[in-house]
Parts: sequence; structure tokens; C-alpha cells
Amino acid sequence: MKVAYVFTHPRCGTYKLGQMILPQLEAGVHGAQVVGMFFFDDNCFVLRQGDPIGERLAKVAQEQNILLMMCDMCALERNLAEGEPRWCDAQGRGRREPARCVPKNVVKGVQVGCFPDLYEALKDNPPDQVIAL
Repeated sequence: MKVAYVFTHPRCGTYKLGQMILPQLEAGVHGAQVVGMFFFDDNCFVLRQGDPIGERLAKVAQEQNILLMMCDMCALERNLAEGEPRWCDAQGRGRREPARCVPKNVVKGVQVGCFPDLYEALKDNPPDQVIAL
């Protein structure tokens, strides 16, 4: 079974990912193939360069072909990206073409995006289940 995780609740990145999911992925005993992880709010902070969880996760993601993506607006707000929100303008109206938004000071392999970007990134390797934590 292929899964994608969406980290939404406080401390999911540090507790559920850092102390449960990541150690299982490193040991090869997780039980499902993880194809993607999408980070919201303060969970994005685990993806900072030099963060112990983020550095370990980047290594596992590269080895296991796991997409790592953080919410564009969450990343911009936390100074983990630069540019503009990809799919809405400053007035909150939707865009037809994505704006430039790139990760900044994060571990290798992290992308920045919103749901259209997530769907596009996973279309060739879709999960069977999406799990929100």
C-alpha cells in the first residue's frame, strides 16, 4: 500500500514524524510505502536546514523517493520560502498561472507548493491513502 502523509496538527512533525514514522522508515519496518509528505503550519520548521529530524528525513526521502513539500503560504510566513503564494494573489483571489515561490534554508529536496502542486507531483506515483496527522 502507498500512503501520503499530511502534517496539520501541532507537533506532528516533531512527535509523530520524528519519534514514530521516521525511525520506522529508517529501519525499513514502516509497513507502507510512503510516496509523499505535505507540511502545514509550524510543522514546516522540521524541514529547516540543520534540523536533526529534517536532515534525517531528507536522507530517507532521497533513498526512498518520497516527495517532501511544504505549504507555500506556511513557508512564506515562516521565512522558509521566498516569492509569492503560488495559486492566489495578495487579495486572496485565485491565479490561473502559479507565481514563483522557492524554498529557502531548508533541507535538500524540499519543494514548496499548494494542492495543485501536490497533485501534479504525485500524479505518476499516487498514494492509495492520504493520512492527515
